[in-house]
Amino acid sequence: MNATSADPDVVLAVIIGAHGVTGEVRLKVFADDLGVHRSFNRGALTLKALRDGPNGAIARFAEVGDRNRAEALRGTELSVPRSALPALGEGEYYHCDLIGLAAVSTEGEALGRVVAVENFGAGDVIEIERDNGKRFMVPMRADAVPEWGDGRLTVDSAFVE
Repeated sequence: MNATSADPDVVLAVIIGAHGVTGEVRLKVFADDLGVHRSFNRGALTLKALRDGPNGAIARFAEVGDRNRAEALRGTELSVPRSALPALGEGEYYHCDLIGLAAVSTEGEALGRVVAVENFGAGDVIEIERDNGKRFMVPMRADAVPEWGDGRLTVDSAFVE
């Protein structure tokens, strides 16, 4: 990621291969609506077209005109500055804003850092890594995580392993 600390880059998709012979690429998308963005990787790629594909999405970029160039981009992450993401409502968050936060219990015990946010279908679950390398998971619900922000996330002590 090429980013400043004031406005870090957020990965929204990754190129997983070429599609056809005209320079289109297949994408694995991590965002709800990738099409609202036109510029990726700090202006290096300009989105011209986006459509659903059999295993994700199919995109065409202005800078990619043939299959060889498309294939060379395999594995490239597509990012935008954090400031380009839509504003959030009350109680909403972006996963990237949680990862890296210090985790503390409601009793004030230092728990470690948030290292991942997963969703297995029933809602988000945060993964916290302790200083000793052991990890535990907590559901991202108001009863388990009453507050977050200002560099830390508070976990109700009843959910601490």
